[in-house]
Amino acid sequence: MELTLGDVQMTALIPLVIKANETRRDNARIRDMKSVEILKNLDIETEQYDRFLSHEGIVARTIMLDEQLKIIISNAPDTVVVNVGVGFDDRFSRVDNGKIRWFDLDLPDAIAARKKAFPEKERVTMIAGDALDGKWCGEVKAALEGRNSKPVIIAEGLFMYLTMEQIRTFLQLLKDNFPEGGTLIAEQNSKLMMKNEKYHDTVKSTKAHFMSGTDTGQEIADLVKDFRLVEEHSFNEVMKKYSIRGKLFALLLPKMNNRWATFEWNNSRG
Repeated sequence: MELTLGDVQMTALIPLVIKANETRRDNARIRDMKSVEILKNLDIETEQYDRFLSHEGIVARTIMLDEQLKIIISNAPDTVVVNVGVGFDDRFSRVDNGKIRWFDLDLPDAIAARKKAFPEKERVTMIAGDALDGKWCGEVKAALEGRNSKPVIIAEGLFMYLTMEQIRTFLQLLKDNFPEGGTLIAEQNSKLMMKNEKYHDTVKSTKAHFMSGTDTGQEIADLVKDFRLVEEHSFNEVMKKYSIRGKLFALLLPKMNNRWATFEWNNSRG
């Protein structure tokens, strides 16, 4: 399988390689057989995409985001989920309850690569498009009709490659297209990491650059009226459970690691 991806889209290889390598371990904390299958079909050097801190961070965020999404789905079994900047992620298979409707959204080159690896599935639609132009919202709105739920948007590994103004545009797009409200689960990059991106153990091996960072998810919520930060958790919460290095990183550089944050918006316009 050949890949033709843009600079930011190439960062999708980082979680792909890490999930595959973790899955192969005897004591794997996450299992993603699809990543193993894809990696077997790629003729690429993988060492630069799997370093200790990135490995532990990807494992932590996978565990945490899967658990958070499963809670949401348990409360809204027929919910509609949009995975923005999906890359090679296979989260649908890990959280599917047999009822949810799912959309995988990414730029055209990323979706073209994804379609080589992922077969069509019932209740899953792949959309090639720009998350910021809103053209994808029509299909999602149609899927919501007749369902007693609001959309859930996942933005994993996305916001750090957007400027704060682009994030504002994205939030406003969600509010305008889904006025009844919804939930956004978004990974947060730190300002400290943004300033020190040249030291990032895996992204430094790509041509991608961090475009934003926050000290708290409240900075994201404040970008658009009626967005509310519900909760926020550092990946350190899981990383420190598994290794001494993870504990030391959480102790010495508590603000360096990424976090995930859950936001909600309501139907008031502003």
